[in-house]
Amino acid sequence: MQPPIPRIELLLTDEAASVALAGAIAPHFRPGFVLYLSGDLGTGKTCLARAVLHALGHRGRVPSPTFNLVQSYNLSSFQLYHFDLYRFSSPEQWRDAGFDEHLGGDDAAIVEWPELGAGLLPPPDVWLRLAIGAPGGEEEERVVVASAGTEWGRQCLIGIVDAIRLGLLAGVSLQGDWLPPVL
Repeated sequence: MQPPIPRIELLLTDEAASVALAGAIAPHFRPGFVLYLSGDLGTGKTCLARAVLHALGHRGRVPSPTFNLVQSYNLSSFQLYHFDLYRFSSPEQWRDAGFDEHLGGDDAAIVEWPELGAGLLPPPDVWLRLAIGAPGGEEEERVVVASAGTEWGRQCLIGIVDAIRLGLLAGVSLQGDWLPPVL
């Protein structure tokens, strides 16, 4: 029997912590990998996507794809598509735009606002739900609820927990009492 797919809650103290988290996620990217980023405006979705791309070796500019819906990046091992569905008024716009051909297979993807493509997007490997920190906390703090939708995503989350336990992710801490086993 396979262990349960984890869901973890993280506290990020500042933007540097977001960059550290992105650095822990990036090694899990490969062809077919899908990362969802959800949260209100200003919670750091594009900042996190930018940090993942830089951790994957992209050295150029990483603009928000809000107005053109998608940005494409030719990385050393695969193509990565960064989608922003904020401007979608219905999930059918995903299919009508032909974006589904870029998920899975030989391409990797980061999808901001995936709930606006509900029912037409494939399940993600990892889904990060970002929120401004707890009331009374620091203004830069972010709470991230991370869940895995695949075995590869589960391995990614376990890798994040292991990196936190080893003190490798400055400014990132686990919240709550659930901890997956160390591999």
